[in-house]
Amino acid sequence: MTLGEAHAVTFADHVRARANDDSIALKFDDRQWTYRAWCDEVAVRAAWWRSVMAERAEGTPPHIGVLLDNTPEFTMWLGAAAVVGAAVVGINPTRRGAELERDITFTDCQVVITEPSQVELLDGLDLGAAGSVGGDHVLVVDTDQHRNVLRPFAGSRLPTAEECPVDPTDNFLLVFTSGTSGAPKAVITTHRRLMFVTQSMIAITQLTADDTTYISMPLFHSNALFTAWAPSVASGAAVALRRKFSASEFLSDVRQYGATYFNYVGKPLTYILAIPERADDSDNPLRRGFGNEGSEVDIARFAARFGCVLTDGYGQTETGASIVRVPDMPTGSLGVAAQDSIMVLDPETGNECPRARFDESGRLVNGEEATGEIVNTGGGTFEGYWNNDEANRERLRNGAYWTGDLAYRDEKGFFYFAGRTSDWLRVDGENFAAAPIERIVMRHPKVLLAAVYGVPDVDAGDRAMVALQLQPGTTFDIDEFVGFLTSQGDLGPKWIPTYVEVVDELPLTQTNKVVKRELVARRWHSVERRDDARIWFRPGKSLDFVSFTRDDATRLRQAFEIAGRSQLLD
Repeated sequence: MTLGEAHAVTFADHVRARANDDSIALKFDDRQWTYRAWCDEVAVRAAWWRSVMAERAEGTPPHIGVLLDNTPEFTMWLGAAAVVGAAVVGINPTRRGAELERDITFTDCQVVITEPSQVELLDGLDLGAAGSVGGDHVLVVDTDQHRNVLRPFAGSRLPTAEECPVDPTDNFLLVFTSGTSGAPKAVITTHRRLMFVTQSMIAITQLTADDTTYISMPLFHSNALFTAWAPSVASGAAVALRRKFSASEFLSDVRQYGATYFNYVGKPLTYILAIPERADDSDNPLRRGFGNEGSEVDIARFAARFGCVLTDGYGQTETGASIVRVPDMPTGSLGVAAQDSIMVLDPETGNECPRARFDESGRLVNGEEATGEIVNTGGGTFEGYWNNDEANRERLRNGAYWTGDLAYRDEKGFFYFAGRTSDWLRVDGENFAAAPIERIVMRHPKVLLAAVYGVPDVDAGDRAMVALQLQPGTTFDIDEFVGFLTSQGDLGPKWIPTYVEVVDELPLTQTNKVVKRELVARRWHSVERRDDARIWFRPGKSLDFVSFTRDDATRLRQAFEIAGRSQLLD
């Protein structure tokens, strides 16, 4: 089914269909709500929202900013927005100051729903239409203010479709991208688009009213909304919420709530697998999991350890292109395109890139010509970014959707992820992407997470740098690590990093994606600020790595100044 073929059912219809359902809707801590009780709470919030909008000028964007952890309140405001034709703006609590203010005002939030643990983030911010903290348009849940504001609407019923008409083309969600390589953009999701994604996910996961979905990924992100919450409501499954992801509590939560399905994005599988194994790990109710960006090794280890079938696919908040895993696919591959319209194109010419070729060691031999951008020439389901014409033009060109993700594709049609377009490195005149190097580095048994990125070269182009987060309780030996790299037959000689840094923790978004822009900005500068920084480098072409010191950093700065490239370090 294409987006245009999605039928006229809206998510408001799914919420109203649960109004008399006495099966369990929500599990949180030691409390439960039936769908009937949940809909009663939704109705109260919907009635209040209608009173707020009645005071606003016609044409005011009906946007509800939600700055909450994964709590029942978050889902109740989602339900309320659905039935009144409003849009929820999921606000990322890791954003601060001017960035947070920008997210709220840029998306025209008329109210902000927050909680005591988050409200201080709003102190001193100009929230535009949402008013100031303490006003009736910033609601702090679980407080007297919240209870007093909603009390007049107690006993309200859900508005009917006649009272609050909702069209499939009405906006329902504004979901910010992760912002790992730039400022987050607010992706528009209409009821029609959410219904299309929801129906697809139910078909993939086979969710029914007998299931319980465990959600610990943040509800402000598309992964939790698209792959877990929306399909659960539509199928009548229960939802078990955890405020924030915890690897150490994952299995106990699954058992406590009787969870049969869970979602993930980024590195949660890695963190869960780092918890010491127990003989009874497979004694749990989980049957299925769905997510993005899990490594092949982690997917196999997780399935074997916990007795759970995982489906890992390539996807984006924009849902503009889909690549699916298939049986017996090559190691390192994302899978095959879900539609024939998905290709790898050269961003400069718009032509399809030549297919990737590998030597007998599995090394990519034509990486520069084979690597391009993943493009859905059929347009996909992307509906645009809110208030961002420039970004829309970048994504939608000549009727095609350009993902911003790099890849190469082999002769059999299997795609291999090569990173974001910002992950493109040019070393000694050769262009290559970061993701294939990361996949190789992650094979090292002591490496928990790895990030490869480009840093400026004194003369021209880039040098590759890798930041490593080690498995707990392990030590690092640079000579052993370099020996490991040189033993990997599919690692090209120019792919070997010039700089290696060991960090306590890599900077991550709340969806466990590495924030590479922070690493790129930091480069090797940590040795200039801290005596305990652990960085090694190879001064010349050889593979002899030595410790990178503060004196080395000073000499490198001087070399950039002499070369007239010191501005690259600012």
